[in-house]
Amino acid sequence: MKMNLHLLSQMRKATRKLLKQTPVDTAAIVKEAMKQASAFQHGGPAAKAAPDMLAELQRSMDAVREQFGGLPGQEQPTPWPGSFTAGSHTTPAGTRQYKLYVPSTYQENGIAAPLIVMLHGCTQDPDDFAHGTGMNALAEEMGCLVVYPAQSQAANPSRCWNWFNESDQRRGQGEPAIIAGITRAIMETHAVDSRQVYVAGLSAGGAMAIIMGTLYPELYAAVGVHSGLPFASANDLPSALAAMKGDFRRSQAPGRSLPIIVFHGDRDTTVHPANGEELVARSRARKTAVEPGQVPNGHAFTRTVHHHDDGSVHAEHWVIHGAGHAWSGGNARGSYTDGKGPDASREMLRFFRTQR
Repeated sequence: MKMNLHLLSQMRKATRKLLKQTPVDTAAIVKEAMKQASAFQHGGPAAKAAPDMLAELQRSMDAVREQFGGLPGQEQPTPWPGSFTAGSHTTPAGTRQYKLYVPSTYQENGIAAPLIVMLHGCTQDPDDFAHGTGMNALAEEMGCLVVYPAQSQAANPSRCWNWFNESDQRRGQGEPAIIAGITRAIMETHAVDSRQVYVAGLSAGGAMAIIMGTLYPELYAAVGVHSGLPFASANDLPSALAAMKGDFRRSQAPGRSLPIIVFHGDRDTTVHPANGEELVARSRARKTAVEPGQVPNGHAFTRTVHHHDDGSVHAEHWVIHGAGHAWSGGNARGSYTDGKGPDASREMLRFFRTQR
């Protein structure tokens, strides 16, 4: 027992040493401990038990690493068969990181793929948003590329897209210019169908998504907004807080109205549901059809479809009854998700495929 305690002491010492290094490697922790305790491993019952003890510790640490996605500094395998890689793009307006998902079936049939630009909400990042929305799994199923631009903490301490700054509501300036630059960069380096490029987002990302669709209608074919706000609904932080409560600026958006699909929980206390109503009201479609629904063992919802005179669908408004500020139908592996709602990701992709 005394020798086992000595081995454990060496294990703790090795762990403390290696935790100060980057990246952290659990296998290296075990190896270092064995090295430090080499004098111990020369005989006796305790020594014979050491390999089993170390093996058990290795199995336990591997299990923790698998469950929690690894330790800081380690690049973990993704749960999707395609590639999910990091990149960076710089424009005169600034630099942002991003992550790009390319499905395993990409270019298998030689056909250019659709591209979805996904803008995360406050405090989120591309990995969190990808897990929560499940968009990579759907992209694998439907053969889409998905790019997740990442807001930096230098630009916003909470990693919110700055949708409420006037400088970030103008074409060719600020964050819209950066996001458009990322979009075009992916289109240049990958086989993308330019008629099937879409932008979607949650909360602050949803507000930025409508800005992108408004300012760059030649780049994006349709917009998806979850728990977001209308274009130019605020021009500073005080007006942004007011807009989130439903007291938003009603400004006329320039250019044509892009097709849009909107999701909003009617119990959202972060961004008032009136914002979702205003988003669809600005779509300028004339005819509507109301379709109630219910997710089995989940939320009821009301889907309102807005048609043009020729019968084509221009907008959909999904109100999820009883839902708060969370991505409907999302996965609990990500933040701000509600698995009891209709699958917003799947419905957005369905809607996008009808718009090009």
